Amino acid sequence: MHEQTVREMMSREARKTNGASVGIPARLMDFPLPEGRPRFPFFGGNALASSLFAVFSAIFPPGERFFVESVRRFRDTITDETLKAQISGFIGQEAIHGREHEHLNTWLAAQGYDIALADRHIRFSLGLLERLPPSQQLACTAFMEHFTAHLAEQWLTHAEFRTSTDAEVLKLWSWHAIEELEHKSVAFDVHARVSPAAYRERVLAGPLVLGALLPGIAFSWGAILVKQGEALSLREHRRGLKALLGKNGFVTRVLAHVPDWFARDFHPDQQQTDAVEREWRERLFGAQGELNAHFRNREAVLKAAA
Repeated sequence: MHEQTVREMMSREARKTNGASVGIPARLMDFPLPEGRPRFPFFGGNALASSLFAVFSAIFPPGERFFVESVRRFRDTITDETLKAQISGFIGQEAIHGREHEHLNTWLAAQGYDIALADRHIRFSLGLLERLPPSQQLACTAFMEHFTAHLAEQWLTHAEFRTSTDAEVLKLWSWHAIEELEHKSVAFDVHARVSPAAYRERVLAGPLVLGALLPGIAFSWGAILVKQGEALSLREHRRGLKALLGKNGFVTRVLAHVPDWFARDFHPDQQQTDAVEREWRERLFGAQGELNAHFRNREAVLKAAA
């Protein structure tokens, strides 16, 4: 499907509220990023960590479209009404994630981050995955959703990340995180229903995704540091590496869960996040929710979920 057509379809899905009835509401958000934000907004102004998060943000707009299209292809084959509603919620949430990260990426580009370079590498990498059979693409989406769900849990619970990241930028990542946890099982469940070789495709998905994406991520990360004039900031790089890849580092905690994917009896719900989700839904979207000022369809979502 042509990218513009996918974007239009995602935009339509984002305005539906049936996902709210199954706990996956498409929340229409609006996060303005005013001038005056720090150049390195993550981990206390660390350039290395901030550049990696810029690459993460660059991944999301094209990545979300890949996710949506891989799931959407199989929607008409699903007869379970609950799963169909979950698919609608998944597509709606991912559509808005992509839009808001496009806004963040525009701001990051103005701060000197080479988002265009990262975007090119990610699109090339996803293009390699798009050559795979549709059910294998769906397995790759489910693997990336597994990885992203653990990223999301860290966005909400990693103390150093939360206390040392710019407060306005943190709003977007907190909202994105709670929704990633809400829909973490959808792509996996669709794949399990439609693929006659689900486990084999699931095992293949890990190396396929890592082989396709990691080189571009690593190159983009390094290139952004060089263009920011931070390549030789060795003391700061040591601090950033410790925050990301140290014993209790942000990325270390995510990587620890990658092997879970390859267990034959794996399911995303084994990542037990119900308590985290309840806490953060109340904090962000409850009666006194921290993000209600940015939540444009709150009343419609509440009505659909009732």
